[in-house]
Amino acid sequence: MFDNILVVCVGNICRSPTAEFLLKQALPNKTVHSAGLGALVGHDIDATAKKIAEQHNVACPTHSARQLTKELCREADVILVMEQGHKESITRLAPEARGKTFLLGQWNSNQEIPDPYKKSEEAFQHVYQLIANNSKLWAEKLAK
Repeated sequence: MFDNILVVCVGNICRSPTAEFLLKQALPNKTVHSAGLGALVGHDIDATAKKIAEQHNVACPTHSARQLTKELCREADVILVMEQGHKESITRLAPEARGKTFLLGQWNSNQEIPDPYKKSEEAFQHVYQLIANNSKLWAEKLAK
């Protein structure tokens, strides 16, 4: 039913690829990919995000950031975003995707996940834990 999962943040180099890799690991029979609202197109995952994910045994293959498009929204069965504002941006881009767009932190009191880009390693650690906890909750729901 929900076999094509799209994870969205802004640059597609920190939060969304981290969640993508966590969800891929937890849901090997699903298609999980990511994109950014203002993607740093072609860039790999941020080095600090990658380091922290790998410290938690998350495989981080080569990543190439890509821009979110109306087509990606249309193809996805569910779209997971980091902040409420991302839902609004997706609604402007693809109004038909509104009903399948949810916060990654939905199952955790609609928790938003802040952007750690260009912040301290501690900020990345904190954000990793938020993403990991919320990805686990989504994996449990989507595995059914």
